[in-house]
Formats: sequence, structure tokens, C-alpha cells
Amino acid sequence: MNVTIIGAGLGGLTLARVLHVHGIPVAVYEAESSPMARMQGGMLDIHDYNGQLAVEAAGLVDEFRGLVLDGRQAMRILDQDGNLLFEKVDDGTGGRPEVQRGELRQMLIDALPEGTVRWGYKVDGVRTLDDGCHEVTFTDGTTVVSSLLVGADGAWSKVRPLLTDATPEYEGTAFVETYLFDADTQHPATAAAVGGGSMVAHGGSPDDGINAHRESGDTVHTYVALSRPLDWFATIDFTDPATAAARIAEEFDGWAPELTALITDGDTDPVLRPHYALPVGLRWARVPGVTLVGDAAHLAPPNGEGANLAILDGAELGQALAAQPDDVEAAIARYEEAMFVRSATPVDDAVLLESLFGNDVPESLLELVRGEQG
Repeated sequence: MNVTIIGAGLGGLTLARVLHVHGIPVAVYEAESSPMARMQGGMLDIHDYNGQLAVEAAGLVDEFRGLVLDGRQAMRILDQDGNLLFEKVDDGTGGRPEVQRGELRQMLIDALPEGTVRWGYKVDGVRTLDDGCHEVTFTDGTTVVSSLLVGADGAWSKVRPLLTDATPEYEGTAFVETYLFDADTQHPATAAAVGGGSMVAHGGSPDDGINAHRESGDTVHTYVALSRPLDWFATIDFTDPATAAARIAEEFDGWAPELTALITDGDTDPVLRPHYALPVGLRWARVPGVTLVGDAAHLAPPNGEGANLAILDGAELGQALAAQPDDVEAAIARYEEAMFVRSATPVDDAVLLESLFGNDVPESLLELVRGEQG
């Protein structure tokens, strides 16, 4: 079995690790020049009903527990005036421990033999050869031929066209991302509003809001959610950070200043992150020797599940290949069928909330999630 993975994100690295655990050699090709070539995102809550199963399959439970940031499962829900509607402290019983994405990725890299990940290999194109293998051409002109090619290369996957002509489409919503550093010292009122974990504040529109999360140290990471067409965002000059932040803040005029400060007082330039998605329930016919994991297979708007599904994809594909090394196609088919069903089935609210709050889920929170507030 000659396994080639395109993309050293969480899904591809988890697959590589599970294959390594089972003695199956693998090579991972990544466009970025190094693990820290760019910021690796913020906090991830790794769920007990999917993501943690993948961590266990990778044999990295102890290492994972060492990354968990205590207290970050705390949650606050505020209205636009800053009034507290709901609060949950982190008592250690929740099923969604929080870790930094970059540290989780580095954990997986460190758990692979040196040289498994080949950095600085950006894919130019992929084609199927006459013998059924697949050839990957990189932008530097080099090529690699694989009998089993796995696309773990995200939203704009270069491997996906071998399986389907589906492409991501804009979903009508976007985040504008900002950070506050030294929040307790420099922005005490805002830090108090956010609390020790995550904070969600919504106003009149259910699709617009300010979401913030306490990361490691004294950092607050904010995602301003807006439901607008891309043309609306195009009128904002994000190369002028102060003007862009002020324009985004106008959409929250009249909100409590400790909330709007998450936008206007940011210590980093605001970054626009539009949400794209593949069709829900996307499937493809089995193509020998190639498959997808993570966003390459089932890109969706941010819902707390993306990273968890990606690492579960990687773990389950690795386990399937290890269980049937002499029948790779049967192993891939078994993995794909489970992945298709999983990615097309929303996580039940009750399951999600129980993983966060334990067995005693407050009815008021259920009403907020279901949109039943008057």
C-alpha cells in the first residue's frame, strides 16, 4: 500500500498517525513551508462523541490531555446591552475540552516519524494514469505517483475533481476576526464580559452577533458574525484596518461598548473570513485509489464540528485500511459510506448540549438554541 496524503491539516495528519500506529508507511505533502508558516487558528473544542474518539484511535490521549486549557469550557450568553442571559462555569465535567488548534496540529506532527511530512510542496495538478494510479504534480515541477491518494487539502482541494465536479459556494455569512491581547489589563470591561471561556452576544438578527473566546494566556479571540452578500463586504476596504473596523462596528450601533470594543479596539487588523460550503449530502461514485477527508469532502460553515469531523475521518479511514490491507477498495468504500452518512446528518442539539453541560441541560438554553425566545 503506497499512501500519499495531500495536506498536513488535522485530518490528513490524523490519518497519517493512525496508519503509522498500524505500521503502514505514508507520505504527507503540504504546501506551507513549515508548521508555523502562518497562524493556525484559535481554540477548538474536541468533542467526546467524535473528535476524542479519533484522538484515542491515534494513541495520543495523554498528549491531548496535556494540551487542554482548564476553564475554557465556561460559557456566557449576553444580549446586545451586555446583560447576562445564561452562564455555565467549567467544572471539568463537560465533554468538549478546549485546545489551541496549532498545538493540536503540532502534537500530531510530533507523533510521526521525521520526514513523513514534506513541507513546501504545493500541488499544481493531479491526474489518473493508465494503470489506475494517480500522479501529483507540484508547482516546482516534481511529481509523485501513488496507488492510494487521499485529498486532505481543504476547501479548494486539488484532489476533489478526481471524484466530483462539486465546488464550494458562498453561504451568505462571514466572520470578521479580531484579537485583543493583555485583555484583563488593557480592556478590563470587555474581558469581564467575555469571562473565562466563550461568550456569545446576539441582538435583533439571529445571524448577526459577536462571539469571543478566551484563548491561552490573556488573549481574547473574536469572531464577528454577519449575514451579508459578498458585494456588501467588497465595499469595505480591509487594507485600511481602522476604517474597516469602524464600518463593521456600525452594524452593532447601540450595543454595549464593552462588546463593540471587541471590534474597534482590536490589536490585530480585522480579517474577513467568508463562509463557503459544499452541497449537504455530497456523494460520489467510488473511484479506485483516491478518496477525501475533512473539508475536502464535506466543507460546511463553522458549526463547531469541522475539526472534529476531519480528525474522525482521518482516524476511521486509517482504521479501515489497517483492517483490510489486502482489499484497499473495500476499506475505502466502508469508510466513505460512514463518512457520507455522518457529514449529512446534523448533530442532535441534545447530544451537543449534553457534551457541553452534562446531563442537566437547562431548558432556557435549549430554547435559545432552538430559536424559541420571544
